[in-house]
Amino acid sequence: MIFIKLIWESLRFAGQALKSNLTRTILSLLGVTVGIFAIIAVFTLVDSLEKNIKSSFSFLGSNVITVNRFQFVGGPDYPWWKFFRRPYNTYSEYTFLRDKLRNAESTCFFADANTILQQGSNSYKGVNLTGVTYSYQDVYDIPLEAGRYFTETEANSARNVTLIGKKIANTLFPGKDPLGKEVKIKGNKFTVIGVFEEEGEGLFEISSKDEAAMIPYGAFTKMYYVGKNGIEPSIAVKGKDEDIGMVALENELIGLLRAKRGLKPSQEDNFSLNKAEYIMNAIGSVFDVIGAAGWVIGGFSILVGGFGIANIMFVSVKERTMIIGIQKSLGAKNYFILFQFLFEAIFLSLIGGLTGIILVFGITFINLGSLELALSVKNIVLGLGISSVIGIVSGIVPASLAAWMDPVEAIRAT
Repeated sequence: MIFIKLIWESLRFAGQALKSNLTRTILSLLGVTVGIFAIIAVFTLVDSLEKNIKSSFSFLGSNVITVNRFQFVGGPDYPWWKFFRRPYNTYSEYTFLRDKLRNAESTCFFADANTILQQGSNSYKGVNLTGVTYSYQDVYDIPLEAGRYFTETEANSARNVTLIGKKIANTLFPGKDPLGKEVKIKGNKFTVIGVFEEEGEGLFEISSKDEAAMIPYGAFTKMYYVGKNGIEPSIAVKGKDEDIGMVALENELIGLLRAKRGLKPSQEDNFSLNKAEYIMNAIGSVFDVIGAAGWVIGGFSILVGGFGIANIMFVSVKERTMIIGIQKSLGAKNYFILFQFLFEAIFLSLIGGLTGIILVFGITFINLGSLELALSVKNIVLGLGISSVIGIVSGIVPASLAAWMDPVEAIRAT
């Protein structure tokens, strides 16, 4: 009951403080509002960027290692000339790894090319055409809106069948069902057997499945030369869930590839094993800098806001000195007075923080193209938590002065 009474009294006095001098209170809370807005806005931006980046690089797969000549991530000393001289992956290396790997869930082989799809008088340029082995579906997620994936027979016999993206389907077959219909790729007829789910535009303008087409690897090699002086293929290996960090798979891959390519112990690897995590870690350092900047910018504003709340509380203590004396003379304990003013400071700070969070929520409705801002529950709790701490720090000294007042001196005050 005492706790409930304290909260009620604090709410009532906080309301009176707001009403008695609204302009002064608003200006004092403005620092907290701006500070919380700056910090939570930056964290919301960082979280949204991270989510969009992960979505943009979802094509790299989860728990997947890709074998390439080049590394995904490089610095100022990136030795591209060394990677450029490395040998291309071969189909025989793929079959060797497929048969020998024991720590892999599945292995696939694929190659990409940029092409044009045609259907009658309609055409779609800039299509990312991928030729894949049948096991591609076991390594990467292939969400389909309609139709089906290749059968093993279609993949192994290099049938002219294809999966196409939503944009391609809408362009080549406006208002029609594309399934079972034919499109031309480099003059060859392919039957559409599936349509990818719509993805939308990625943050970094990376081609999405909406502008992609997929065909069996054998059909791809009929139209394109894959290998040295041609299109570079990739080998992708999906790790097992129990292999945390894919450490066992990575070590096994290195050993098998070195053996297959006849590398001596003194020779360095002539291949790169790439993970999606490498890109995420590189971008993570940028997020850290942005987050630190948010703390610095918001910190100064919150510091000013904290002084503003402290000022309000000192004024409030002075204005209610006689009331404090009466309360203490009637038996109010020191902790009752202390918590009364401390809760009032917290509530005032929460008002400023909540206003800042509402402003952040407002900017999430701004159209930023492919970047979708979303205010998470975690950031809301963080904002309210910081506001509470600012209220405690700003109110503890005025509340302590009020709690230790001499009741007789306080009643005499005018």
